[in-house]
Amino acid sequence: MKDKMKHEKQEDRKARDRSNNAPLQLKVIAHIRTDFPEKFGIPRQSGIINALKARIIFEAEYRNADALRGLEGFSHIWLIWGFLGTERDSWSPMVKPPRLGGNKRMGVFATRSPFRPNPLGLSSVKLEGIEMTPEYGPVLLVSGADLMDHTPIYDIKPYLPYTDSHPEALSGFADPVKDYALQVTFPESLLALIPGEHHEAVFAILGHDPRPSYHNDPERIYGFAYAGFNIRFTVQEDQLTVCEVMPYDEYKNQLPLD
Repeated sequence: MKDKMKHEKQEDRKARDRSNNAPLQLKVIAHIRTDFPEKFGIPRQSGIINALKARIIFEAEYRNADALRGLEGFSHIWLIWGFLGTERDSWSPMVKPPRLGGNKRMGVFATRSPFRPNPLGLSSVKLEGIEMTPEYGPVLLVSGADLMDHTPIYDIKPYLPYTDSHPEALSGFADPVKDYALQVTFPESLLALIPGEHHEAVFAILGHDPRPSYHNDPERIYGFAYAGFNIRFTVQEDQLTVCEVMPYDEYKNQLPLD
């Protein structure tokens, strides 16, 4: 047994030496364009709001249609991407998932927190089509993305339902909160300010409650940016009420200068 453990330690050391001598160099192959200029309001998981549309625009080096040959036969794809604004000098083994109220700690590798040793995200999105454009070459049209505008994409892989889908899988501590939803009241006069093609997505975003779960102040006015607008709302118990819709640029101009 001791000889076996000694051998395993030697192999681990050799593997570490090999990886240290050849660190992984990630290349940004594309950026995604979404209607979310800020983090607040973005769905917590991919695929839960299929009404959200996005485009994946490749960097000049990768605008080669041959690289996408055969992808049109898949209905869904995996995106491997980088979190924006999460850079830290150190990492913590424990995080506080917002959906658990922000006061319960879980292991970082048991969560999808952006604060990780490597700030990488993984999303499954629906491939709506591939559009050939004169300016950007092939552009991927997707739905259900949970990414902020201009998020860098490091890789794209096809989703294979016979291996990637596991209906019997357990959801751990996330299972009790997966069906959480709010009732949304959106006055017609305010809803009319937003183009009709965004209505379904707006209701879904609000219904999934953009707030951190530890926020429970019925007097507080929250706001999130989406599709060129800042949408402000209040929440009392399970009822969300929209109270203001303002063009995003106008809203930004009202903010105090740093």
